[in-house]
Amino acid sequence: MPLSDTEPAPTRTTTETSSSGIDDPRWLAVRARDPAAEGQFFYAVRTTGVYCRPTCGARTPRPENVTFYPTPQAAEQAGFRPCKRCKPDQPPRAQREAARVAELCRFIEQSADLPNLDQLARHADMSPHHLHRMFKAVTGVTPKAYATAIRARRVRGALTGDSSITEAIFEAGYQANSRFYAESDRRLGMTPKHFRKGGAQTTLRFAVGDCALGCVLVAASTRGICTIALGDDPDALVRELQDRFPLAALIGGDAEFEHWIAQVIGFIEMPQRGLDLPLDIQGTAFQQRVWRALQDIPVGSTASYTEIAERIGAPRSVRAVAGACAANALALAIPCHRVVRNDGTLSGYRWGVERKRALLEREAKTGARTGARANTRGNTRAAPLIDDLAPDKP
Repeated sequence: MPLSDTEPAPTRTTTETSSSGIDDPRWLAVRARDPAAEGQFFYAVRTTGVYCRPTCGARTPRPENVTFYPTPQAAEQAGFRPCKRCKPDQPPRAQREAARVAELCRFIEQSADLPNLDQLARHADMSPHHLHRMFKAVTGVTPKAYATAIRARRVRGALTGDSSITEAIFEAGYQANSRFYAESDRRLGMTPKHFRKGGAQTTLRFAVGDCALGCVLVAASTRGICTIALGDDPDALVRELQDRFPLAALIGGDAEFEHWIAQVIGFIEMPQRGLDLPLDIQGTAFQQRVWRALQDIPVGSTASYTEIAERIGAPRSVRAVAGACAANALALAIPCHRVVRNDGTLSGYRWGVERKRALLEREAKTGARTGARANTRGNTRAAPLIDDLAPDKP
């Protein structure tokens, strides 16, 4: 109950850090409901006897009635009770939402028939709209994309076992063979028969060339470029390609293919020329969202991991963005070298930090700082392999 005018205010303790809100710099954070202040302190209102988070959506109190405390325990020891709106005595909202989404992920994984959005909403006792928004904010993908990933993973697991292809399709939750075969190429990257044989009968053309950054290897499937790798040793690059596709047939590229590798080398020498190549992009749903955002960074510009996370609508997935950059197998075509730390310094790069620095220096000299979209996407034909939520699965 609120304190009456005649009721004494809660006893102040040594844990109280200020008796006047307006004289404390934290008051500005309370007025702005600054998310950066979350967890840094709590404020109590003497006229109501309630303490809150700095981001609480309740009506802003008068500053002379505000007192600051470092922890919920300190506020409660001083006689204040937790606000029922912002729940300062419970874990932060982001942590609570992450726990709820983790439970939903387990529910999806354990369901024989993958649930739709309405079924998930009933299970979580939430509105479909709220659940969809929360799930995507925490994981970076929609509930449907996550469920699709689970189904694809089940298919891949069943195909490596003793089940027939038909049995594997129904075990994974598909209601009809036709629906699976309509999307099998996107889900597996090949036909189910070839997947069961470990990629046998799949042919990759490749070539290795010299460039200003050392050696460059380009490999392509029937659908487009699937690998662009940089290194110092051409033999090592070929061995890495063999390790990645152990059962595929590797053959030297023809004249048309030599033209593709010439484009890659030309881009390194003159970044403003851009790349216009058909790409066979294979990755999880989340990785492909990150990679599309990277392709939108103009030549001569950079973006931080935090900025990329915000652009794809998953601001809390910064580490997952970094993981997607590290998983990129298409150097230059998907320009992960343009992603830097928040302070502008260079972080790790799959093909070496010095190459990353050299690429950025070359692109900076082009003068392409107009903000126009970089011409690196080209004629992209995406071939997603959605097998899990990696790397930010709750």
